[in-house]
Amino acid sequence: MPASPFAHLRRHRRGYLALCALLLLGLVPDPPDRSSGPHLEAIRERDFLSIQTRNTPTTYYEGREGPTGFEYELMRRFADHLGVSLTLDADHNIAGVLEAVREEGDLGAAALPLDPTQPGLLFSRPIMPLQPLLVYRRGLPPPQDIADLVGLEIGTLRGTGTDRVMRELQADHPRLGWKESADMEVAALLGQVASSRLDAAVVFEHQFRLNRLFFPEVEDGFRLGKPLSLAWAFPAGQGLGLVREANRFLGQLQGSGLLERLETRYFGRDNYLEYVGARTFIGHVHERLPDYAALFRQAAREAGFDWKLLAAVGYQESHWRPRATSPTGVRGLMMLTNATAAEMDVDNRLDPAQSIDGGARYLRELKDRLPESITGEDRLFMALAAYNVGLGHLYDARRIVESRGSDPDAWADVRDALPLLQEREWFSKTRHGYARGGEPVIYVRNIRRYYEILAYVDRSQQQFHQLNARLPEEAESGLFDLVPPNS
Repeated sequence: MPASPFAHLRRHRRGYLALCALLLLGLVPDPPDRSSGPHLEAIRERDFLSIQTRNTPTTYYEGREGPTGFEYELMRRFADHLGVSLTLDADHNIAGVLEAVREEGDLGAAALPLDPTQPGLLFSRPIMPLQPLLVYRRGLPPPQDIADLVGLEIGTLRGTGTDRVMRELQADHPRLGWKESADMEVAALLGQVASSRLDAAVVFEHQFRLNRLFFPEVEDGFRLGKPLSLAWAFPAGQGLGLVREANRFLGQLQGSGLLERLETRYFGRDNYLEYVGARTFIGHVHERLPDYAALFRQAAREAGFDWKLLAAVGYQESHWRPRATSPTGVRGLMMLTNATAAEMDVDNRLDPAQSIDGGARYLRELKDRLPESITGEDRLFMALAAYNVGLGHLYDARRIVESRGSDPDAWADVRDALPLLQEREWFSKTRHGYARGGEPVIYVRNIRRYYEILAYVDRSQQQFHQLNARLPEEAESGLFDLVPPNS
């Protein structure tokens, strides 16, 4: 029997419904402030915006400087746009976010896929594309297409939109089956692939970009289907005022280019560490760092640093090898010169405890000696650069910055000036002369990335310990629901 001429429409009805809903929403004119609707007026009257979200690296989490994350950045800016404060409830999975928005919240911002078929909800305009991506465990034959996925143990997250894509694919590939979890997050899902409990997973491309350095055992395979759209969710039945105001705000961000810059900041990072040994670093975190973690913690407490930062410095210096020696005679885990060791009262540079303690105190001294006008992370990054290239050359770079009319207290400007110390046109005018000024730039960049990975591992250690403690049968029954093939 020939296929029905409406089969294509039935198969893709959700996509057409979504498109129609977006077109209709775009045709609704933005109302003037005096008729903004009861929901928006209630928010302004109570003076706060209530957000339902999730605690994930791509959405919202507590960073070194406080709350951060791509959608947190948007939430905070939207609250400022409305002139109100912000309250967050992050104790949700995807389904919990949507239910809380229906019942109590002003809006949901939690990497939600735009889905106009969701009952009791309205959605904002698209914020960014969500491209589903198949990733797989290193060592398996690289899957090239959907047919290669049949028979693999594949996992995905329910309610994120990737599960919807899998169901659409199953309509054309009935032998395709997979597992879904409603309670896991992307990092835990990738952990299942890395630990061989799954062969592959379906996540969004930006999520994998953000997490891939933490899971070097997981490879990207190929894109699945067309991109979905990330959007905010609002309760239906309370007027369109808040939705329209959010659309106006998001349109302004997009028009100014700020939305694209935020996407690049959070998800568009380069893969530099891939080329300088991400896999080696992850291996050393597990194999070498445990021998010295207590020493880093003790030295950090006494010097007033985060221990993970000191550990990152130690890795950049020696790869956590206590007997490391450079051709210039710099030695030990923190690679102290003879002069620095003497200044820090270190009599044995090859003793890990003395080296770590001396390096921590030396970094503290460098940071304290910087001008008071340098603050925050700029001060830390310049201290790290001075650890590598010396305070004198750092001051020379600051003078170059000043002569060029830029800000000598901003690391971004000093970072751009440091490589000029390799050029005679510039170093001939400085007090301390030539320096390999490109090295401290790479040095600080590497330490920042090493710290980022260590902070992630430290934050997630308990979660991964609990996951890895499960037997495979318990992991399957407790974490996933099976979606069997259709044939």
